[in-house]
Amino acid sequence: MRLVTFTENNNTRIGLLKDSGVIDLSQAAPSLPTNMLAFLECGDDAMKAAQDASTLDAHFDSAAVRLECPIPTPPMILAIGLNYRAHAEESGADLPKVPLVFTKQQTCANGPFDDVYAPPESALLDYEGELGIVIGKRCRRVKKEDAESFIAGYTIVNDVSVRDWQARGAPASFTMGKSWDTHGPMGPAVVTKDEVGDPHSLQLKTWVNGDLRQDSSTNDLIFNCFDIIEFISTAFTLQPGAVIPTGTPSGVAAAMKPPAWLVAGDTVKIAIDKLGHIENPIIKDPMT
Repeated sequence: MRLVTFTENNNTRIGLLKDSGVIDLSQAAPSLPTNMLAFLECGDDAMKAAQDASTLDAHFDSAAVRLECPIPTPPMILAIGLNYRAHAEESGADLPKVPLVFTKQQTCANGPFDDVYAPPESALLDYEGELGIVIGKRCRRVKKEDAESFIAGYTIVNDVSVRDWQARGAPASFTMGKSWDTHGPMGPAVVTKDEVGDPHSLQLKTWVNGDLRQDSSTNDLIFNCFDIIEFISTAFTLQPGAVIPTGTPSGVAAAMKPPAWLVAGDTVKIAIDKLGHIENPIIKDPMT
């Protein structure tokens, strides 16, 4: 299933994205919650009810709805740095011995086709196409071999980065450089794990204005999705709806010679096999 949050007629609720359009779960399964976090917290019974509804005809054409961030306010966004071998090499860094974990603030979460703000405080704006894990069940101290059972599905994330703010001194700088408002576009859906299959053999591509910048596979991950869950859950209780961007492959703007930073007027598109694509215009921050 491709679980989405969508708005139609000024009413936001959850549904299922099909090739033919969107199934409105508030109509197809009215006993279910109408927001994604509450839905995920209901666990297997809610998933089963949604699966039963997935055979219905779409209620709305895709053009008639607005796809929102599938989890508009994630309870946690725990991201992984330097987790592709080729990206570590282009960054001039040694391969990490453990996952490098940092936090993106939940207020950076953004829709799959929404604007991303270019802040006037920096000209070093970068993109990072990433596979995101979405946690489906509350868990702690998960063993690697059990990790998949706690995953609801996967989504696409752009870990937008303000590089000079990120580099002002670790570790707090990662929060400031990675968490500006709008700098966490994700979606277009949470694709359930049964539909994705092996998350470690997916092609990931990123384009800027149609120019292919990143072209890799999740088989280049240093620490795979299950390694990451085992490591993070040693310390943190992972909550339903938590999003874990798993790192970006080579091809970021910072590694280009010269660097090709994002500017207002650019458009970033990220596609991952089986997950679809997100596409976000870069605009001047309207609050300045």
